[in-house]
Amino acid sequence: MQSLWMVAASLLFACMGVCVKLAAEQFSAAELVFWRGFVATVLLGGYILARRLPLATPHARTHIVRGVSGFVSLVMYFYAIAMIPLAAAVTLNYTSPLFLALLLVLWVGEPVRRGFHLVLAAGFIGVMLLLQPTLERGQWLGALFGLGSGIISSVAYLNVRRLGELGEPEWRTVFYFSALSAVGGLPWLLSAGPFHAIDSRGWLLLLGIGAFGVLAQLCMTAAYKRGKTLTSASLAYSTVVFSSIFGMLLWAESLSWLSWAGVALIIASGVAATAMSRRTDMHAVTD
Repeated sequence: MQSLWMVAASLLFACMGVCVKLAAEQFSAAELVFWRGFVATVLLGGYILARRLPLATPHARTHIVRGVSGFVSLVMYFYAIAMIPLAAAVTLNYTSPLFLALLLVLWVGEPVRRGFHLVLAAGFIGVMLLLQPTLERGQWLGALFGLGSGIISSVAYLNVRRLGELGEPEWRTVFYFSALSAVGGLPWLLSAGPFHAIDSRGWLLLLGIGAFGVLAQLCMTAAYKRGKTLTSASLAYSTVVFSSIFGMLLWAESLSWLSWAGVALIIASGVAATAMSRRTDMHAVTD
């Protein structure tokens, strides 16, 4: 029953992706990133004020590293969603468990089980299968953004895990990430110009981006707290399925059988890499 929290989180993340892709027709990436952070900060800040929760933290440096890496990953992810099929962008972003497992081995020095390197190789073969048959020449930049978002978000995951080990509550970690995204997006927004007028449709999409993102993170937190970590991590990949369905229904996007084989390889290797890492307790995401 607790696994339903992760399924709900995956659906909400896919809904956020839909809002981003629709809003990209009206707003620049700078505007989307700023409003994503601002709306999420206001919503979560209201919850914090209502509950009178303390925001003071002795781990500001770790929050900053997590926030900056998450912000950069978010920028690249939004660019990818706007430039390539939704399912491809989401799948490339979800290569983060592979890179996280690699960081745990190379940077943290954690031991892994036999066959770990074969799992990583399979994941990268999946990336090649996904990209080669589906992306046109003009879409490779979007693909690089999507893959870059997966690489950089692994750094954010590593610091999220560190904050969890230090005893930081998830709501505080998410709040500071959202606030840093808004602060980081503001100068980019002011320098990018010109600003686009926001009509009723635009406000709904911007609200959806922030609200779906916050709700998805809360559901994911509940899944990791109340359910089994490996089961939750595995079900997180259902975001790819939901995004593929939305892409087909809303934009008539389709993937070839080779592409679906790549998606399957990325998902399988991500789950296996998570299982093989001795310490797999990840409690939040960057989106």
